Amino acid sequence: MDMRKPDWLRAKLPTSPEYKAVREIVDNNDLHTVCKSAQCPNMGECWSRGTATVMILGNICTRSCTFCAIQTGRPTELDMGEPARVAESIARMNLKHAVITSVARDDLKDGGASVWAATIRAVHHRMPECAVEVLTADFRGQQEYLDLVLDACPDIFNHNLETVKRLQRPIRKTARYDRSLWVLEHAKSRGFITKSGIMLGIGEKEQEIKEVLKDMLKVGVDVLTIGQYLQPSKQHAAIDRWVTPDEFARWKKYALEIGFGACESGPMIRSSYHAEEQSDMFDVRARRHRMLAEQAEQKKEALTKV
Repeated sequence: MDMRKPDWLRAKLPTSPEYKAVREIVDNNDLHTVCKSAQCPNMGECWSRGTATVMILGNICTRSCTFCAIQTGRPTELDMGEPARVAESIARMNLKHAVITSVARDDLKDGGASVWAATIRAVHHRMPECAVEVLTADFRGQQEYLDLVLDACPDIFNHNLETVKRLQRPIRKTARYDRSLWVLEHAKSRGFITKSGIMLGIGEKEQEIKEVLKDMLKVGVDVLTIGQYLQPSKQHAAIDRWVTPDEFARWKKYALEIGFGACESGPMIRSSYHAEEQSDMFDVRARRHRMLAEQAEQKKEALTKV
């Protein structure tokens, strides 16, 4: 296989004033972004549009997935000022849609769920009209900690399956296919818009792609993203093939035909690419306001029974 990137994967160097402004906010507020940590090919485009995907809970992951560029090892102590700092930075960027992700924190009893919840609430408080999309780990399948995050009412809940079932163990060593499906199913059962994504070009077969998409639909996933796997280093999983734009277009057509509400599919697509368009499509802010009102009513009823 020719390892040289095809022309359709070559990103333009960022030079816009908007890119520089976002970079300044990120640097000055000691923020971690998945854009930089995961070597996202869309960083220049997204930052030039004034958007960035903020990464909380540090920048060192407790897992060592063979597709991922994020550093692994022993994480630093929790930064309890992070939720407020993230919210203020999002306000300074004046975002209509904020995407927040994190490293996996298996060293913490709650997997970082309490910080997740505090961050979501801080953004809602600081920027009520900003939609908050979260891309979380699986919290080791522990419902009480997943519910901590969901109780904070993110507008879109994203958890990526990353690849087909057969390749889960070699690609996502600590994750589990069925557990990830359960995470998505539970979020859906709570009434949230759910989202997931996979990479192509890592050794999957066509029938396996169809199977993982159908498995996502069975648990109610609304939004799908499909992108090209890019090898971060020679120590990571090898690229099996370069997937053409035409094939990505075919997968988008297939996904929409079988029932996904929205699909972004292309060589450069990553989880948060054009995410703000999806929040508008599903009217997520109105859904959140209804959820928060229902929560308040339930608390009121519980107090009257005491």
